Amino acid sequence: MKVLKVTDHRRDFAGMTYVYPVLSRRAGGVSIGINLNPNNACNWHCVYCQVPNLTRGAAPEIDEVLLEEELQSFLLALTTGDYLERHVPEGLRRIQDIAFSGNGEPTSAPHFDRIVERVVRLRDEAGLHNLPVRLITNGSLVHRPAVQHGLKVLAKAGGEVWFKVDAGRADDIERINGVSLDADKVSRSLARCAELCPTWVQTCLFAWDGVPPTEAQIDAYLRCLDAAGVDRLSGVLLYGVARESMQPEAERVTPLSEAQLQEYGDRIKEQGLTVRVSP
Repeated sequence: MKVLKVTDHRRDFAGMTYVYPVLSRRAGGVSIGINLNPNNACNWHCVYCQVPNLTRGAAPEIDEVLLEEELQSFLLALTTGDYLERHVPEGLRRIQDIAFSGNGEPTSAPHFDRIVERVVRLRDEAGLHNLPVRLITNGSLVHRPAVQHGLKVLAKAGGEVWFKVDAGRADDIERINGVSLDADKVSRSLARCAELCPTWVQTCLFAWDGVPPTEAQIDAYLRCLDAAGVDRLSGVLLYGVARESMQPEAERVTPLSEAQLQEYGDRIKEQGLTVRVSP
């Protein structure tokens, strides 16, 4: 019998195309994942990404009927069956959220806003009105009208966004996330996202070639958040690398200690932000 593990986020655990369960460190229990990128395509290339055979690109056309059937049946199994008892370790048998995550940037999916509406409706029909719906995103497509509408739907449903910001300098962003992007654009996108929906910043810190982030790198990162307006943000989800990268740069990425992450977290708190640390 397969049992969910924090260190194993395989998308095929439940044998479905779009829906998969994981044990999430940051969510603190079972997260129902919605994978809108079954083609393993993303417009970024993060060096710590656990997706095998990651390719550049966008999400494909989504079979929304199949997605609905999968989510509806899985919610039923979780709420009325013994799925949690059979597949989740004792002490973690709680459903924490529904999360748009998966194998690439979910907002690149066609009709993203319509898909959000469908997922929220299915949540409510399952009697889980208070279950958070989260979007885990790199924020690169916030300028699209369909994405903005999806964010508004998410906000109205009591949901939130986890917006990836790993660095605050263009060269660091390109090294870590594999995109040519200046910090000013990140700040503007983050500010716009936070205007539309409650937004947490999610940040992955690690050692690169054995060297942890420098003070200058952290200062640039904090300037990026400050430019977006820290008063607009719900806080920062600071986490390390608990699962092995599947990218060519994997050998250059090594975890920081819990104490190191906490030190960085304390530094971020000095800016007046709430910080949650997940080693």
